[in-house]
Amino acid sequence: MIFQDYVFYSLALILLFAGLRVITARNPVHAALFLVLAFFTAAGIWLLLEAEFLAIALVLVYVGAVMVLFLFVVMMLDINLDKLREGFWDYLPMAGFIGVLMAAEMVMILGTKHFGLARISAPKPHAADYSNTAELGRQLYTDYLMPFELAAVVLLVAIVAAIALTLRDRKDSKFINPADQVRVKRADRIRMVSMPAEVEAPAETEKAKS
Repeated sequence: MIFQDYVFYSLALILLFAGLRVITARNPVHAALFLVLAFFTAAGIWLLLEAEFLAIALVLVYVGAVMVLFLFVVMMLDINLDKLREGFWDYLPMAGFIGVLMAAEMVMILGTKHFGLARISAPKPHAADYSNTAELGRQLYTDYLMPFELAAVVLLVAIVAAIALTLRDRKDSKFINPADQVRVKRADRIRMVSMPAEVEAPAETEKAKS
């Protein structure tokens, strides 16, 4: 074993521990912090695979944006931890079975001769001007164009479904139709009002009245 193998197994153990603590931690803030640790260790594994762009994207997007937003939401909401953990052990057998099934499927896919573990070898040396970002884009839009488009469609369907499930009609909401705003005319918004000018009374008249 070389030094990179020791680093890989160390990061893999930390990643497994962090993922396990994400689902077993009682405090949701602690679970989110363990998820941040999992993202950092996954980024380290990407660096070992010479995929620097994916590692930086994982840290910047998930750790720098998604997890910060998630922590703000968790800390702002009043979460009932006892109610949140109700039925945890009841669902554990089914969750464990699904986890083992997914792990078996990943091993079967990665162990084939066409993809994965069967043809893994030492990475080839690249030229000085090699860019894995450009290589990633080339792979996405050539060899994996169809899976990439399917993933985009699935994400779009998920966004539309989330909006449709959370959309509620409220009577007190101020709804604005953009089409009505485009068709508006000046006469519909501005009205000229003619008002007589106010004339101040002379000072002598005021004294006479007093």
